[in-house]
Amino acid sequence: MSEAQRRAAVLGASEEGGTGWCIAETLAAQGCHVTVGARRIEGLTKLASQISGMPAQCDATVESEVEAFVATAAGEGQLDCAVLVAGAGIRGTINAMPAEDFEHCMKLNFHAAVHFLRHAARRMKEDGAIVLMSSIAATNPWQGYFAYGAAKAALQTLVKYAAIEFADRRIRVNAVCPGPISTPAARYLVDHPRAGAVVAHEVPLGRVAGPQDVADAVAWLCTAPGWITGETIHTDGGMSLRRPPDIDAIAAAFAAQD
Repeated sequence: MSEAQRRAAVLGASEEGGTGWCIAETLAAQGCHVTVGARRIEGLTKLASQISGMPAQCDATVESEVEAFVATAAGEGQLDCAVLVAGAGIRGTINAMPAEDFEHCMKLNFHAAVHFLRHAARRMKEDGAIVLMSSIAATNPWQGYFAYGAAKAALQTLVKYAAIEFADRRIRVNAVCPGPISTPAARYLVDHPRAGAVVAHEVPLGRVAGPQDVADAVAWLCTAPGWITGETIHTDGGMSLRRPPDIDAIAAAFAAQD
């Protein structure tokens, strides 16, 4: 790593072909030295070798591990940008979700963002950028995802508070808000010949996002716009202008015989 290289941290990047993986690749292609983190080290090692970056194992729900991850990424210097991708759409209704599932959902999708913001900002240079990952479930209620949607709505409010708190150091804090993304974990749905069509029908631009669509927006917020902060940018092809896909229609699409 040269002294002139920008330092970036991406937490939640162990799934090959996933959104975090693609964000790390995109930032590396733009000249950043990228430290990648996740709970599983295997995928991280492969990704880091491909982008000449550094792997660091980290559970985003454990603040001490987040602090150590950010310190590793900053090294002897300071971070230029930091991206939190870790999260999961945990399902359940208000009436029936077990307390432990609710608590885990909030820890992973909201508390982790607080940990990440706190420690990334402490290790970031002036004029740096922090980007968090929200979800369309925060703005367009998606049946069965109340905890996930509520956590991501809280995250979007957190972005506004953080943008004000860190403005004196000119650290910009923003979020991207995707709809469904065609990642390896979601392809059972979005690439299904019938169920995927139900999902894509609610996207005005006519298709579900790929990881690169989201990565391009994240990289743009990390590197280019010096006067954008406190914003949540929808990267959903316009899905937020319509309704979420109908879960009964999706179930029927899976159940239909070929």
